[in-house]
Amino acid sequence: MPKKNDDETIDEMHKQLRDLLNNKNVQVAFAPFMESIKAGSEDSADDEDDTESSGPEAPVEPTRDETLEAIRSFDRKPKEIRDYLDRFVIKQEQAKRVLSVAVCDHYNHVRRCLEDENRAKAEYVKPNVLLLGPTGVGKTYLMRNVAKLIGVPFVKADATKFSETGYVGYDVDDLVRDLVKSAGGDVELAEFGIIYVDEIDKIASEASRSGRDVSGRGVQINLLKLMEETEVNLHSPQDMMGQMKAFMDMQKGTKSNKSTISTKNILFIVSGAFDQLAENVRKRLDVNRIGFGSTDDEGADDESTNRFLAKAETRDFIKYGFEPEFVGRLPVRVACEELTKEDLGEILHSSEGNVLEQYKNDFDGYCIDFKIDDEAIERIAEQAAEEKTGARGLVTVLERTFRDFKFELPSSGIRNFAVSARTVDHPKESLAELLEQNRDQMDESMLADVDRFTDDFKREHGFLLRMRKPAKVALVKIALKENRSVRAVCEKKFSDYEHGLGIISQRTGKKEFVIEKKTIDDPDKELSRWVVDSFGSKKSPE
Repeated sequence: MPKKNDDETIDEMHKQLRDLLNNKNVQVAFAPFMESIKAGSEDSADDEDDTESSGPEAPVEPTRDETLEAIRSFDRKPKEIRDYLDRFVIKQEQAKRVLSVAVCDHYNHVRRCLEDENRAKAEYVKPNVLLLGPTGVGKTYLMRNVAKLIGVPFVKADATKFSETGYVGYDVDDLVRDLVKSAGGDVELAEFGIIYVDEIDKIASEASRSGRDVSGRGVQINLLKLMEETEVNLHSPQDMMGQMKAFMDMQKGTKSNKSTISTKNILFIVSGAFDQLAENVRKRLDVNRIGFGSTDDEGADDESTNRFLAKAETRDFIKYGFEPEFVGRLPVRVACEELTKEDLGEILHSSEGNVLEQYKNDFDGYCIDFKIDDEAIERIAEQAAEEKTGARGLVTVLERTFRDFKFELPSSGIRNFAVSARTVDHPKESLAELLEQNRDQMDESMLADVDRFTDDFKREHGFLLRMRKPAKVALVKIALKENRSVRAVCEKKFSDYEHGLGIISQRTGKKEFVIEKKTIDDPDKELSRWVVDSFGSKKSPE
């Protein structure tokens, strides 16, 4: 039986939807869904009408026209892009050079095609890029920042989540649909975006013999179609919501928007670790010798591995398990370098938006600041290098170092601390010492937490609890003894007070209550006494 194309499949689905929606039971069942779509459309229209009235505090984002104009007038030079990437990614000089040239070539071509329709009709081989290298060396970060600089939509996905049919796993066409979503639904803008596919080495057909995705060859062929020029339907056959919305628009007589997107000007970047490829190249070059001189090869380090990846040729990728046509659509290839401990230290020192800055921002959210010395950064870099996961190792080490600090310090009253090499090596002991040295600040902070609770209690229930100092101290001691927060202790002690105080207030008009230490010792007994006493009191005059 001949296989149906996407248009025939969608037409058949529309017919099925029409039959379903004419069924009264189905109409009732889908009524809430229909209303939500209708409401969403109306909200969108309202948003468009209110665009001019947005306040001055709204973030200034490039408009669609401004972004498209930037693409039409693209004038970046490769060295400018390389210099921009230097701010965010340490090392990888060769990768930055290659990417900068490929990006400039592609968007210069796009600009000239937009200026000249005849040029757009000519044959064009896109400079799609294949990045090789171990995890955590900055491959994804490079591409994110390239897309950010140019201002085009960007989508990143792992090749392992795709299957040939799309029934198990994702269809590769979903990459393009996700790009449209990244562009805010703007198809024209999405047609100039960048798609980045990681772990591409995992779909080599050779991998099927090791028990992995048996449809790897089919995924390669489907990706090959995308990397060439093809039209992708904006709604997949499995996208029921999209199909129903399109059908509703058709019923209402709404003029349908463009239903497909062209991949002609979408730049594709694929990457992978290619663990075994370096060894295959080594064997091809007959470097793995037997006898004299073999010792150096047996002790080859990561730098040597990168050197062999850089020498990989098309035949090596085909032998690895890739289709010749697939490799042929990736003419630009570059190997990223392994990061040394010196590189990891440099990331913490000078890379913009590095993970250490993120941790400083996390603490800043609690008004806590920390200073870190060079020895501590060196020690973090050393431990991260031992993780063998590149820059991701920095996150592992920093999380291990600051995990307990993040938990304890916000409740301690400590507003600054120092991070040394000893802190990195012995975080728990360093934290214990810091807390002991600042015990007075911790007590004051916990006393302040009592006041925070009373403020919140008044805001929520309308009653002011005037805490005497002995009562506050008693609450703090309980929190320390039970290793719980002051708020949790207060909430437990006064869990039923809003109801009891409400009864008292109705009879007496009282809104303020003094909390003594004896109230903390037995809050239920004290509340009961207050309620009983209120029955013998007259209501205060308004």
